[in-house]
Amino acid sequence: MSMTYRTPGLTVTDHEFQIPLVHDCPQGLLITVFAREVALPEGQARPFLVFFNGGPGSEAPRPLSPQQPGWLARALEDYRVLLLDQRGTGRSTPVGTLSHLTAAEQAAYLKHFRADAIVRDAEFIRQALGAERWSVLGQSFGGFCVTTYLSLAPESLAEALITGGLPAIGRHPDEVYAATYARVLERNERFYTRYPQDLERVRTLMLRLSEQDIRLPNGDRLTPHRFQQLGHLLGMSTGLEKLHYLLDLPSDSPAFLHDVAGALSFARNPLYAALHEACWADGHTTNWSAQRTLPEEYGAPELLTGEMVYPWMFEEYAALSPLREAASQLAAEPWGTLYDTEQLQRNTVPVAAAVYAEDMYVERRFSEETASLIQGARIWLTNEFEHDGLRVDGRHVLGRLIDLVRGRI
Repeated sequence: MSMTYRTPGLTVTDHEFQIPLVHDCPQGLLITVFAREVALPEGQARPFLVFFNGGPGSEAPRPLSPQQPGWLARALEDYRVLLLDQRGTGRSTPVGTLSHLTAAEQAAYLKHFRADAIVRDAEFIRQALGAERWSVLGQSFGGFCVTTYLSLAPESLAEALITGGLPAIGRHPDEVYAATYARVLERNERFYTRYPQDLERVRTLMLRLSEQDIRLPNGDRLTPHRFQQLGHLLGMSTGLEKLHYLLDLPSDSPAFLHDVAGALSFARNPLYAALHEACWADGHTTNWSAQRTLPEEYGAPELLTGEMVYPWMFEEYAALSPLREAASQLAAEPWGTLYDTEQLQRNTVPVAAAVYAEDMYVERRFSEETASLIQGARIWLTNEFEHDGLRVDGRHVLGRLIDLVRGRI
């Protein structure tokens, strides 16, 4: 089902596709996967660029104008853009608490929302739209999807562009989290160096949270280790400032509690928490890797964690508690591989990737290692941007990758 309409400066077509939940079982349960086609009025015949968003569990951005999101204007000069709401997100069939299913049924359902299934959805859509080949752009987790695409169906790709999302191929999640924790600890040091007044604020607040029952607006208790998760802000371009100004509020004010709740919300997209570790599992069992690899340094109450997911979250976050048993089953799941190293080593698709030198979420060392496995891949290693470079200066970042992939630089 498709519907075309105009917005200022854009021609937009909304597509809905009925796709099997399990691609190998086409007669089984069908889900809706939504994609929004965006073009300049004069660019409706241009080749497709498919955008794979970060996550997992987050839908594609909405085109507010030809310049928003910031990378869109540059993309529309060369392409018509297909904004994919990855299965389970946005206007695609949603994944909520799955309360109508048993824990085993929940886990069995959620197993089909990793990068390999998302790529096979894209292949279904490509064929439905009659595109022989198309280009792809992946941000963060979207880059994991693009790398899986290069493994599973490279013949369908004209170009592959990746920003902050070259995955760790073959590495156990324990190795990934050990490296990521080191980055997060460094970012803590950077934060307290920039805002030394916040050190005592955090220590005082953590003591109060350990002694008092402080409730967030949604009724959940704000515990010390829940507050530590605000460290996930520190990997973005303005993250240190956002955290500082949050801490600048009186800790007993409604504004503070609402802002903390907003920064630590998993209710809108529970798929993120359920599958975050699984998106790193290239043929491994995660067994709550982030919890097991938590460094001893975190005995210091002022140290903040990153975007890691922990088993206690499915106890303390009311929005996640219906998935508690399923999450435990997924943590024990022996996941299949997501990448074909042999295929990547004989790759013929032009590939360009932005690797952010100090990325707090996707370890540079592993990204460079993966780039070396992909035949012909060209990387742009930069410390000009944090993980959100595509959002901060999308025209520059995307423009450089297009020039790189086409051999202009």
